[in-house]
Amino acid sequence: MNTASPDRIPDNLPDHIQHYIDGAFVDSVDGDTFDVVDPVTSQAYIKAAAGKKADIEAAAAAANAAFHDGPWPKMLPRERSRILHRIADIVESRGDAVAKTESYDSGLPITQALGQAHRSAENFRFFADLIVAQVDDVFKVPGRQINYVNRKPIGVAGLITPWNTPFMQESWKLGPALATGNTVILKPAEFTPLSAGLWPGIFEEAGLPKGVFNLVNGLGEDAGDALVKHPDVPLISFTGESGTGRLIFGNAAPFLKGLSMELGGKSPAIVFADADLETAIDATIFGVFSLNGERCTAGSRILVQRSIYDEFVERYAAQAKRVRVGFPDDPATEVGALVHPEHFAKVMSYIEIGKTESRLVAGGGRPAAFPEGNFVEPTVFADVPRTARIFQEEIFGPVVAITPFEDEAEALELANDTRYGLAAYLWTNDLKRAHNFAQAIDSGMVWLNSNNVRDLRTPFGGVKASGLGHEGGYRSVDFYTHQQAIHITLGAVHNPTFGK
Repeated sequence: MNTASPDRIPDNLPDHIQHYIDGAFVDSVDGDTFDVVDPVTSQAYIKAAAGKKADIEAAAAAANAAFHDGPWPKMLPRERSRILHRIADIVESRGDAVAKTESYDSGLPITQALGQAHRSAENFRFFADLIVAQVDDVFKVPGRQINYVNRKPIGVAGLITPWNTPFMQESWKLGPALATGNTVILKPAEFTPLSAGLWPGIFEEAGLPKGVFNLVNGLGEDAGDALVKHPDVPLISFTGESGTGRLIFGNAAPFLKGLSMELGGKSPAIVFADADLETAIDATIFGVFSLNGERCTAGSRILVQRSIYDEFVERYAAQAKRVRVGFPDDPATEVGALVHPEHFAKVMSYIEIGKTESRLVAGGGRPAAFPEGNFVEPTVFADVPRTARIFQEEIFGPVVAITPFEDEAEALELANDTRYGLAAYLWTNDLKRAHNFAQAIDSGMVWLNSNNVRDLRTPFGGVKASGLGHEGGYRSVDFYTHQQAIHITLGAVHNPTFGK
C-alpha cells in the first residue's frame, strides 16, 4: 500500500481558516465552522469559518465603504496597474508555495498546480496591461456633435468560484474586477477554501487598500445565497454547475444584477479519418485526464470516424491504462485524487452506470494501489450510444465516452446532441471542413487541431446550459464597468420648440 509523504502538507498551515473582512481575519459572527477534507485521506484536517448572512453583511459594508469613500475606484488606471503587477510578481515569486497549497487543497497533481499558479500571475499581469491600454469609443459629427463613452466601475462584485483549480479561477475573476476599480467579495468553494486564504497576504503586500478585497467562506446555500441576494452587491460572477447557475439566476433576478455565469460542459472532441492520429490521441488523453478530469472544458465525449474507430479505441485504451495515478505531491503523477468523497462517490456511480450502457475498455474502478482516498482509474468507455447518461451528463472526472460516426452530418448531430455548449475540439487536415464544421458546432469555443490553449484576449463562455455571458479580454472590462454615453453639442442646438 502506498503512503502519502508528510512533506505534502503546506508550510504555515493555519490552525483554522477564517474570513477576511475589511483588512482583518475574522471568525464567523455566530462562530460556526465546517470541516475541510483532505482529498488523499478523505479525512477532515482543518475547520473553516462558515459564513452566513451576517458575515456577508459585514463584507458588503466594508466593500461598499471602500468603493464609495476609498481611493481604489478613483485611482488612475496606471496606479491600479502598478498594484496588479505587484500582485502578479508576488504570486510568481511564491509559485511553489501556492502550488503546494493548491495541490493539498484540491488533490491536483503538483506539476499541474504549478502551471495553474503561473497562470494566476499571468491573469493579473494581463489585466494590469489591459486597463492602461484601454481605449473607448468616440463618435464625431463634424461641427455638430461629439459622443464619447465614459467607463465607470460599478461597485461591489460578488465572485463565486469553483473547487477545480480554485486559486487560478479566483485570479481569473479578481484580476478584471479589481483592474476596473471595483471592490470585491470572494466566496470560494467550500471543498477548497485553503488556497483562497493566500490572497489577503498577497494583496496587503502589494498595497491594495483595506476593504477592497473581502473573503467569506461558507456553504453555497448560506454564504453564496446571501451574497447573491444582497441588495448592495450589483454584480455576480459565478463559475460552477449548471443547476446552481439556474438557482443563482432566479435569486438575482429581483435585484436586476449583472450576471456572468460559466457553467457545466460535456464537450465533444471530433476526430476525422484524415487527422494526425497520434497527435489526436495524445491531445484527447490530456484533454480529459488532466486536472483529474475535473475541468469544465474537458473533451469528455470523443467522436471518431468509423474507418479509424477500432484502431483509435485500441490505442486510446492502451495509453489511458498507462496514465499514472499517484499522490498529488509526486511530480510523476498525472492523475491525482478527486477533490472530495462526495464527488468521488458521484464519479464512481457514473462509472457503474457506464458499465451497463456501453463497453468498458480501460479503468473502471479504484486503483489497487490506493485503497483509501478519492483515487479513480482513468476510465474509458467505447461504443457509447447518444442516449447513454455518460454521453449526455457531466461527470467531471477522469471518465471518457467514445462514439463512432460515419460522416460529417452524423458527427455534427452527435456533437450538438447535449444540453451543453461550452467547448469543442476538432481534428482534421481538411481546412474547408475544419472551418465550416467548427462554425456549425453549438459551443462557445472551438479548438481546431489544438488542445485547450487559450489566448487571454479571447472571449470565454458557452451557450445553452453552459453559461450566460462571456468574460476574457475586453469582455471582462465590459462586464465590470458601466458604459456611460456622453453627448456634446458643438454647433447650433438642434432643439425643436414646443409651446411657442
